[in-house]
Amino acid sequence: MRLRVLLAALGALAGAYGAFLLLSRQDGDQLVNAATWLAAGVVLHDFVLAPVVLGLVALGARVAPVAARVPLAGALVVLGSVTLLAIPVLGRSGARPDNPTLLDRDYTVGWLALAGVVLLGAVVAGLVRSRRQQGRVQGQQQGR
Repeated sequence: MRLRVLLAALGALAGAYGAFLLLSRQDGDQLVNAATWLAAGVVLHDFVLAPVVLGLVALGARVAPVAARVPLAGALVVLGSVTLLAIPVLGRSGARPDNPTLLDRDYTVGWLALAGVVLLGAVVAGLVRSRRQQGRVQGQQQGR
């Protein structure tokens, strides 16, 4: 119990210090921009990402095999979140011709590579789950 109280106190102190730094080192317009960005993230998550992912998961639950449902849901959550976070760099917002070091690579290739790895992981996990389910069914049939 004491450890939890200590960790909570340390977390509160770290949060207070971060708030102090944010408020003392930023201009008013920067604070408004940060608040707008944070609010937009919440709105995009709650009103765009979550409903789309839930709809796709519900559709997948009807179409996908039983063994693939959980890995598919996980892949959708990961890809939805990463895509939402990657929109600014994929759209190259903030790129400036006078500073070529900003957004200096093709981030679409990186996103596609990540999407491929996540989907490959979902397929492998689905195959593993399918094999396990087949093994259980065969074990139950042999045990009769």
